[in-house]
Amino acid sequence: MIDTAQILLIAVITVLTVILTVIGIQIVYILKEFRKTVEKTNKILDDAGIISESVAKPVAGVSNILAGIKAGVDLVSIFKRKKEK
Repeated sequence: MIDTAQILLIAVITVLTVILTVIGIQIVYILKEFRKTVEKTNKILDDAGIISESVAKPVAGVSNILAGIKAGVDLVSIFKRKKEK
């Protein structure tokens, strides 16, 4: 009926099926963890973008104020030159 080769083949197929099933389940868990990691990294990058924007706005404002002061000083110096002539 069933010889040794058939029994061995059934045993090997069963063991391989179990091993591949376990590996498949582990891959699913790894992919879930990877997804969580990517979501956390994305949140960190979003927060970093918000922080950089909140720092950039005041710096831009100070830059504009300094540019206005420079323009005012240049205007005063132009009027001084015209007054001296």
